[in-house]
Amino acid sequence: MSLKDEIKKRRTFAIIAHPDAGKTTLTEKLLLFGGAINTAGAVKSNKIDTATKSDWMEIEKQRGISVATSVMGFEYKDIKINLLDTPGHQDFAEDTYRTLTAVDSVIMVIDCVKGVEIQTEKLMEVCRMRNTPVICFINKLDREGRDPYDLLDEVEAKLNIQVRPLSWPIGMGKSFKGVYNLYEKKLNLFTPSQRKLSDDRQVFENLEDEELDSLIGKNPADQLREDVELIEGVYPDFDPKEYLEGKVAPVFFGSAVNNFGVNEMLDTFIKIAPAPKSRQTDLREVTPDESKFSGFVFKIHANMDPNHRNRIAFLRICSGKFERNKPYNHVRGTKPLRFSNVTQFMAQDKEIIDEAFPGDIVGLYDTGNLKIGDTLTDGENMVFTGIPSFSPEIFREVVNKDAMKTKQFEKGLKQLMEEGVAQLFTFDMGSRKVVGTVGQLQFEVIQFRLKNEYNATVEFHPMNLYKACWISSKDKKQLDEFVRSKNRHIAHDKDGKLVFMAESKAWLQMVHDNYPEIEFHFTSEF
Repeated sequence: MSLKDEIKKRRTFAIIAHPDAGKTTLTEKLLLFGGAINTAGAVKSNKIDTATKSDWMEIEKQRGISVATSVMGFEYKDIKINLLDTPGHQDFAEDTYRTLTAVDSVIMVIDCVKGVEIQTEKLMEVCRMRNTPVICFINKLDREGRDPYDLLDEVEAKLNIQVRPLSWPIGMGKSFKGVYNLYEKKLNLFTPSQRKLSDDRQVFENLEDEELDSLIGKNPADQLREDVELIEGVYPDFDPKEYLEGKVAPVFFGSAVNNFGVNEMLDTFIKIAPAPKSRQTDLREVTPDESKFSGFVFKIHANMDPNHRNRIAFLRICSGKFERNKPYNHVRGTKPLRFSNVTQFMAQDKEIIDEAFPGDIVGLYDTGNLKIGDTLTDGENMVFTGIPSFSPEIFREVVNKDAMKTKQFEKGLKQLMEEGVAQLFTFDMGSRKVVGTVGQLQFEVIQFRLKNEYNATVEFHPMNLYKACWISSKDKKQLDEFVRSKNRHIAHDKDGKLVFMAESKAWLQMVHDNYPEIEFHFTSEF
């Protein structure tokens, strides 16, 4: 198969949502429809003991939430799907933001009871920054939720995007019967199942079919006919081009837990979602069909297999063909790197592969050479842009409780920070180590993982800090003078960049006014 054909058959997307909207359940059902798994797990259930495929870390199983992005690949109707399930919890937003740099489109899950929530709005802003195409899946129709028309209006108003329903629910809650596929003008009636796919399905191409009345009842059937007529009259025809430009969000309704509406969305998704797109570097735009390989690291995970203490870098392939054992230019490094262990994922299950193509996400076993944002190429010295670190909101000093375990503490902290779980700032004065996070839950995750994966016990002490600001200046002499005068407040991040640790908003403003030649940055990419 030619490179162009390989590119054409790939779809790489992320599933994003506010916590508890049913995102991980939807991921499970997409894997189920794609034939990647035979039985779906439940995220929170005492009756079903199969753990969900994408939540595999011990702390995820205990809490019933996603705290790290999972990567899964599977084939569906001759299309290679690369699916990234992201954490919904706002405390892990930075991991989600970085993941969005590695995908070509997004499926956003919305709870039909709660509607559009705060985190949904924040995630939409990140999608809009890159004009990422978005599909909305309004979930949990098996519960008594809000009116579908009201939900569509809210999505338009709060997410500031035009919507076009491409499926429509029949009833809701106890009266929920299924969904009509407006895109394919077809109704599939399934028997609801939480664990497996039902072979027992009836397909209606014609809504006027009287058998439909006897199967779902005359009133629901009439209501569906009325709704479909109204939607087709009110909304303009769906234009895939507007969706690809990020101007229109197709909307699907369903109940992921019962498999309703998932197949309709997946079938439409593979037809309309974008194949791998071009990516910007500091020198030029890179197109997927270029013959030479290029890609970037957007995520690093240590200890996916705790028995082997391995470290895996997640690489998004942007152009050309990636080959195992071939030496590649590590743009930031000093020597070429070659990888004998190249894997593709089904959550934590992995298989060794010999080659991969644009859109694919591969795992590279790494001993510490790679970090988030690194670029690998077939020779060209360019860097893919748009993967910054943001200034954290909460700061704690991390204290090692066991001096005998200093080596484990140092190694564990270094690896977790390289994963992007949080950010580490080391003060020049006293070498105090301060961890900065977006939310409180990250400290629990770091403490848990240091203990369980590295046998290091730590405590976190509160710090009176407002912002971590990366600093630079065109005048090196002035920068050196600033660092000398503010030495007590100067730290370095894990990459050795200078950071000014401001104690309050007012004080930061005063320092900014007093040193106009110093530039203060709230992201590490400047």
